[in-house]
Amino acid sequence: MFQRRKHTQKDDSEQRDSKVRELRAAIGPLSDRSSKYCTDACLRRYLEARNWNVDKAKKMLEETLKWRSTYKPEEIRWHEVAHEGETGKVSRANFHDIQGRTVLIMRPGMQNTTSAEDNIRHLVYLLENAIMNLAEGQEQMSWLIDFTGFSLSTSIPIKTARDIIYILQGHYPERLAVAFLYNPPKIFEAFYKATRYFLDAKTVQKVKFVYPKNKDSVELMKSYFDVENLPSEFGGTGTLKYDHEEFSRLMVQDDVKTAKLWGIDEKHHQIANGNEHSTAEVAPQPAPVAQQAS
Repeated sequence: MFQRRKHTQKDDSEQRDSKVRELRAAIGPLSDRSSKYCTDACLRRYLEARNWNVDKAKKMLEETLKWRSTYKPEEIRWHEVAHEGETGKVSRANFHDIQGRTVLIMRPGMQNTTSAEDNIRHLVYLLENAIMNLAEGQEQMSWLIDFTGFSLSTSIPIKTARDIIYILQGHYPERLAVAFLYNPPKIFEAFYKATRYFLDAKTVQKVKFVYPKNKDSVELMKSYFDVENLPSEFGGTGTLKYDHEEFSRLMVQDDVKTAKLWGIDEKHHQIANGNEHSTAEVAPQPAPVAQQAS
């Protein structure tokens, strides 16, 4: 019995490796950046998202490559989106989950701008940053969403949410391991019902609602995180502090890594964008922000 199961797993692995080779042959020659993007692990994620249907995965991947060639997410730099992050509404945590995955912390109650385009660009920047900071062998990240201060006035429009979902599902497939929505208020339920329509079934399964008085939901979240790392806002013993100035320094350092990763000549890139100064020099002076421990 065990030998049969072992053979089955081996057969499945070989079949999937064959699908990866088939997809690579189907997409044909690629540019340098597209080639760098289309690793075997990347192709597996697109195949997984399309239930290992090569034709559907090919279509999905080609749409992403077209989007990346025009949106150029790898060329976004922190100084372009830093104003969106002044309140810490989205940031990369300084800890990982139990599986060693990168963690993004989102605080919709800290929404500070109204530009849909800038909101999306800021999020895309941090998605790319989170991916770059994944440990070797890791393909997914975890999200912690804190609803402190959330209200109708701080919620993004449904259209913006729909556009974000389209980008996440269409161009970052199988990047999300789990998203914990901690103590969302009643008013969020209507918003979620409206946006859930745009989520595919796999994504819906990854969204976990956690309520402090619901022991099972709290225990589920704690099974993903060490309590010492988990901020008190999420029922742990850690402290959630967002220092915009310090986070900006970290992002500027990561921008250098991003340029190196993608083989981008930063000076040429800055001149092309009308900025001849170094990335460090153009990093904005952060506005004073109170330390958030709410």
